[in-house]
Amino acid sequence: MPHSARFINTFSIAIAALVGAAASEASAQNRYWPTHEWRYSSPEAQGLDSEALADAFDYVRDHGTRIHSVTIVRNGYIVLDAYFWPFQNGQLHDVASVTKAVTTTLAGIAVGAGAFKGPSQTLPSIFAGQPIANLDDRKRRMTLKHLMSMTSGLDCHAAPGEFTLWQMRETKDWTQFMLDLPMRDEPGSRFEYCSGGMHLLSGAITKATGVSALDFARRKLFSPLGIRNAIWLADAQGISYGWGDLRLEPRDMAKLGYLWLNNGRWEDRQLVPTDWMEAAIQPQAMPPNTNQRYGYGLWLHQYRQPSEFEAVGRGGQRITVIPERNLVVVFTGGEFEPGDVGALLGRALKSDQSLPENQHGTARLAAAVSAAAMPPLPASYISPLANKVSGKRYTLAANPLNLKSFVLTFADAADPQLELEIADRRDGPRPIGLGGVPRLSSGGPSGLPVAVSGAWKSEDSFMIEYDEVGNINAYKLRLRFTGTGVEVTLSERSQVISSAKFRGVPQR
Repeated sequence: MPHSARFINTFSIAIAALVGAAASEASAQNRYWPTHEWRYSSPEAQGLDSEALADAFDYVRDHGTRIHSVTIVRNGYIVLDAYFWPFQNGQLHDVASVTKAVTTTLAGIAVGAGAFKGPSQTLPSIFAGQPIANLDDRKRRMTLKHLMSMTSGLDCHAAPGEFTLWQMRETKDWTQFMLDLPMRDEPGSRFEYCSGGMHLLSGAITKATGVSALDFARRKLFSPLGIRNAIWLADAQGISYGWGDLRLEPRDMAKLGYLWLNNGRWEDRQLVPTDWMEAAIQPQAMPPNTNQRYGYGLWLHQYRQPSEFEAVGRGGQRITVIPERNLVVVFTGGEFEPGDVGALLGRALKSDQSLPENQHGTARLAAAVSAAAMPPLPASYISPLANKVSGKRYTLAANPLNLKSFVLTFADAADPQLELEIADRRDGPRPIGLGGVPRLSSGGPSGLPVAVSGAWKSEDSFMIEYDEVGNINAYKLRLRFTGTGVEVTLSERSQVISSAKFRGVPQR
């Protein structure tokens, strides 16, 4: 769940809109392949607005959601590759259930290599000669396709808390446990999110190829894509965890998305069979209580305009592919929802053609990316700007709080003060607690004590939290001082007022 951090902590995606496909761009993207390294481009050269991307960083910083990285690839070029402290460029990240899409992709490659007879090969034939409990007619009809689409019919339960997965992990032989489960439904008849079923699929890959899914991936998937750094845990029998715990670098996650975007083709090779890849991004199952569909390890959002598909992992791990926009977006995180700033990112996508270069926007975005990667400022940090703004009264534009003006005083570094003019009354001056420790003072707007804390988030940005503790209301004011005044972003914890952004100027 979201919580505070310093420079950033959310990013997310739900990119919307723009009409028309980009067939000419789709063919142009194959002029090079990022096997050895990605090529980079300004956002504008690929039809994105760098100012809008920079705005998203402001939102993330102010809302404190725990994002670790975001990588955006358009037309085969990286236009944004950002890392948020303490996660760093070059580190591996647990991709969680994004692993499921890798496992199913490997099954498709194994089909193309002849290790399996096809997606419709039955599990009993794959595990021929191995004892299987509860082997009824329904289990004899269970196929690779059913495992890949989460429609196996096995008595597997996602709730509560991936119950069957944890049962499996308490046994000595996880693959055998899943093989031996009784059947609950006819294969193909009902979707049930079953992580253990993906582990059984990994076991089937090992049975068919003679090597673990990780070793098979290194030979047939990771090596051709130029992915050299990967960790994938295995069980006591050497079966790679089919449901999760694969660890990759974000840019290598983007290579997987780029492979899927190109219908399984990489350079001059069809790594994944075309018919398998086409089936993987078509509805194979209908998860209940949602308008999403499920393919082979991939979630499909065909109702969105433009449509997209994605590999999804808990905590904010995503590889999102939007074919009509020739776009791949990768997120990693430490428990955040990637839809939080999707509207902001959507606004960045302006055109299927190049835009005029924006030097100011490019510089602002580069500064935001650099700031995101920096460790937090010390709690006692005081910006050099403090002396310049201290004691000035800033008159503010109309806003939902009816805040008319404010004065910050930094004459005593250990005891900064805040004075507000709200409607027709003055509030304060009140002491501000620095370093995340609020200072209490009496006689707030509701007659109750008020706790105020503040911190310089950068040289030009000061964040204030004004908490009417006993009256529940708590306000955040982010003040960004400019050469001509101040930009104020207002939010309220319980949402009794609307968030707003407005400007102010110093009184003369």
